[in-house]
Amino acid sequence: MSGTTRRGFLGTAAVAGGGAVLGIPERASAENGSTSQTVAVLGGGVAGLTAAHELAERGFRVTVYERKALGGKARSMDVPDSGTGGRRPLPGEHGFRFIPGIYHNLPDTMRRIPFPGNPGGVHDNLVAPKEMLFARSGGREDIRIPLPWPDNPPAELTPDEIRRAFTAVLDTAFHLPLHEALYFANRILVFLTSCDQRRDTVWERTPWWDFVRAGRMSYDYQRVLAVGITRNIVATKAEEASTRTVGTLLEAFAFNLLGRGADGPLDRILNAPTNEAWIDPWVTYLKSLGVEFRVGWTVRDLTLGAGAIAGAVVEDPSGARRTVTADHYISAMPVEHARRTWNSAVRAADPQLAECDRLETDWMTGIQFYLTERTPILHGHLDLIDSPWSLTAIAQAQHWPGRDFPADYGDGTVVDCLSVDVSEWDRPGILYGKTAKQCTRTEVAREVWAQLKASLNDSGRTVLKDSVLHSWFLDPAVDGLGTPHPVNDEQLLIHPVGTFHHRPRSATKIPNLFLAGDYVAVPIDLATMEGANSSARQAVNALLDRSGSTARRCAVTPLYRAPELEPLRRHDRTRYLLGLPNAFDIG
Repeated sequence: MSGTTRRGFLGTAAVAGGGAVLGIPERASAENGSTSQTVAVLGGGVAGLTAAHELAERGFRVTVYERKALGGKARSMDVPDSGTGGRRPLPGEHGFRFIPGIYHNLPDTMRRIPFPGNPGGVHDNLVAPKEMLFARSGGREDIRIPLPWPDNPPAELTPDEIRRAFTAVLDTAFHLPLHEALYFANRILVFLTSCDQRRDTVWERTPWWDFVRAGRMSYDYQRVLAVGITRNIVATKAEEASTRTVGTLLEAFAFNLLGRGADGPLDRILNAPTNEAWIDPWVTYLKSLGVEFRVGWTVRDLTLGAGAIAGAVVEDPSGARRTVTADHYISAMPVEHARRTWNSAVRAADPQLAECDRLETDWMTGIQFYLTERTPILHGHLDLIDSPWSLTAIAQAQHWPGRDFPADYGDGTVVDCLSVDVSEWDRPGILYGKTAKQCTRTEVAREVWAQLKASLNDSGRTVLKDSVLHSWFLDPAVDGLGTPHPVNDEQLLIHPVGTFHHRPRSATKIPNLFLAGDYVAVPIDLATMEGANSSARQAVNALLDRSGSTARRCAVTPLYRAPELEPLRRHDRTRYLLGLPNAFDIG
């Protein structure tokens, strides 16, 4: 990323501190010779596992404390009591994985996780869907978009599918006035040529909805260009999201489509359930490096002594409280859980921790439908543009070529899993007229199924049939649905205007405490696995600085920025300092 921002992305050098752990033998280090320094990683999601990975490879003694399950929100999970006849349980998940080509840091980590038969490690388990679909309701044709890549030719289309694709494009063009399309293109140009100072101030305070003037435009403009794009690409709400966040990601995705600055295709997913393809091999590799795991251990508090963290108060699986100590501590929990462990003394030691109270989370939760027939939807993700609950989905079995679904999972009758993300939980649905939070779990499943059919079965063919629905699985992190007090134990960080300025650095003013998680200030500026991975790399770098280590620092690769636009950004910086709008901003 060119230029600098208010937040430095790497920790600066400071004096080392912290309580030592006694009785831990030294471990050999390929990079340092040897070290007896210990690190307690508090949280075992993508951020925590990344931190453990980087530290263990540099010879540190690492213990990871995780309250629920390793992998965090990225993990897959078994559907209880669903496997028979020696088959594995049906695979469930918090939400489907999406690892686009704009990611660089997470793919680098995946390449370094061994996997049997894969020269490129776990990274070789990534596959590229051939297309995506914007599904319309009310009888309108769906918008089918191929995703070509040199090693990933587009899906073959039948004559009827070609007819439908042209109909969808013409239909959308007919409903989208030319002046609106041109205006949207102009807004993208404004952002691409805006300097960092304008992005970090003006556009950070401007909702994407207002930036693209969606309130003045047609329904199609709002649903496709304002809401649809932000939900499908950035997983956030157009009406609230910062233009800086949305625009930064759209810029990277646009150049990804052009093959510029990309690690791979625009859309990549795993070729098996997440734990099988990624998390379990990762944990196995980390154990081989000496990393120890304490699963079922919940961090309750951090104690401060002599200006440093003296211990972490944890609750073990039996419910007993104990204090664990280490030389260094990396807090790698989601922000809503991490900030509960920062008592008044810890917060007083670093004011940026109190700023995290202003960060917001919301519900974005997955539900899986298990089917007894394959669904003729498409080879990739679909976005149900008109669905009240902002649904996105993918049919998974076709992307798992190494799995025979009915032979490997469930009771032998399930042949596919339609994994759906529900992004809007506070808007009435079409079946019961209630919000998702007001519905029971069964009502949520029925409502999501009804919204899927409303978008997919409305233009001349039946994609989803009630007769093929075997069962469903809703993320167990959601509880109390249909009661006055529903809860979601695994929420998603969202990005309303101003969020960027409340996100903390990885290095805190407490010399042996470091932060990792998708809420930490990182180049991608979005709650993603890439953000979690990048923040962990930053935390490790800050720890290495403070410990005086000579080990190689972790690379933190920023999002791609087209160099040919830099002269225009420099020109815009001059205009910004003079109080003038961007040269292309027609208002």
